[in-house]
Amino acid sequence: MNVHTAQDQVAAIERPGVQPLRQWMRTLVDYVRSGKPDLTNRQMALMMTVYIGAGPHTVRGLAEALHVSKPVITRALNKLSALGYLRRERDVADRRNIFITRTPKGAEFLDAFHHFIAGTARDDRHDNSKAERTA
Repeated sequence: MNVHTAQDQVAAIERPGVQPLRQWMRTLVDYVRSGKPDLTNRQMALMMTVYIGAGPHTVRGLAEALHVSKPVITRALNKLSALGYLRRERDVADRRNIFITRTPKGAEFLDAFHHFIAGTARDDRHDNSKAERTA
């Protein structure tokens, strides 16, 4: 390794914003290792918008909030609905409207994701294999 390459590596490590990026990297690595469903950034943004943002939520409103097209929301919603994380519900007052609502399973997923962010997540796969060995 030459001096110039070593200086570049040190400069990259000391760049502003590296600490938050390292924390986010650890969060993502822990999440990937967990075996939980692999969500895209759009799917995760949709989940958080529905769970954290004030409702009611519609496909049109979510598309506007995320600055994407309605088909993008529909595709993400199809996946999240299949996982049981979000649900489509018809408006009883106006049956033409469909609201996107939270589910208990989606809330559990985000509660678990919080632990990845906080660095306190458990690897359930590891815990299960340990329990199986002692059984």
